[in-house]
Amino acid sequence: MTIGGFILRNAVRNKRRALLSILSVAVSLFLLVTLLVGLRELTQPPSDQDSAARIVVRNKISLGNLLPRRQRTIIEKIPGVAAVTPFTWFGGKFRDEEVMFGQFAIEPKLLQTIFGEAKMPAEQFEAFVADPTSCIVGIKTAEKYGLKIGELMKIQGTFWPIDLNLKLVGIYADGIDDRNLFFHHRQLDEMPNNTGEVGTWWVKAATLEDVGPAVQAINAAFANTTAAVRAETERAFQLSFISMWGNIKMLVFSICSVVVFTLVLVSASTMSMAVRERFRELAILKAIGFQRRELFAFILAESFGLAAAGAVLGVGGAWGLFNHTDLVATASQNFLVLFEVTPRIMAQACLVATLLGIVASIAPSLSVARMSVVQGLKTLD
Repeated sequence: MTIGGFILRNAVRNKRRALLSILSVAVSLFLLVTLLVGLRELTQPPSDQDSAARIVVRNKISLGNLLPRRQRTIIEKIPGVAAVTPFTWFGGKFRDEEVMFGQFAIEPKLLQTIFGEAKMPAEQFEAFVADPTSCIVGIKTAEKYGLKIGELMKIQGTFWPIDLNLKLVGIYADGIDDRNLFFHHRQLDEMPNNTGEVGTWWVKAATLEDVGPAVQAINAAFANTTAAVRAETERAFQLSFISMWGNIKMLVFSICSVVVFTLVLVSASTMSMAVRERFRELAILKAIGFQRRELFAFILAESFGLAAAGAVLGVGGAWGLFNHTDLVATASQNFLVLFEVTPRIMAQACLVATLLGIVASIAPSLSVARMSVVQGLKTLD
């Protein structure tokens, strides 16, 4: 029998225990990967060049406080500003359900100027600009609800006191978020008792070098007014929006720490039990000339093998499930879209499995080191 075969037979001697050990590692690593991917999904900022040149201007007090429309002309005159559009969240109901896609009022002709990554046929974009009762939606929302060009969409107002009757004239794709619906801000401007306010301003800087100075200039322009603003890059805006939910990173890392700690305890206990049952065999190996380091290597290889098998099942399963199916997007109603297991996350999970294999072998290795041949031979099975 080879050394590899000897280690394998020891590892699977108690098949039920070996299977449960592998499954416990697999489930724990699957949960760990899921948490890390979820954290990345919530905190991953846009990284393309178009988003890097975008600036979000909101009320300094909170997102719930609106901004006066007169601010637009002031922002447009600031050096380095290429375009400005109102960007107001509507938050209505579609088909009598609380939908998980955003509905935003914008200046339609500036859509492709500010959100250039959202691609759609030219004739659809022209129809959107020309018809004040029209709208466009992202391809993910269109597929979810089976929407077709020319379909009428009724959005019931919840936050705003109006209902929207919109005609779908375009479907965009390849954007950062292919779920949203965009309609003319004119629909809100012309509603009864309109006070001439918008939710936020989205600004496109002329160049990336203009972003920093433009942010400072916008903040300074309204610093001493009744509607002071907070201008920030799209990346900073997204991260600040997530921070309103609390310290997500600390929560996720705390759960991950508990998962890893529990996994270490379970694996170490399992390995200690398996080695304790083989004290007599290990004593015989000592008696016929095997050195301590060789026995340590046997135990480490067995522990590492079980951890590696669990990692293949857990990490590989997460990679296959999240990267090759739309299960998460469907279950979250497209709230979580880019639920992707990256190579970095896979490497982190595999590193945890490696450390697990090492740590779990420490206690039984020390027990074998302290055991004499005589003590081992006296051990009962």
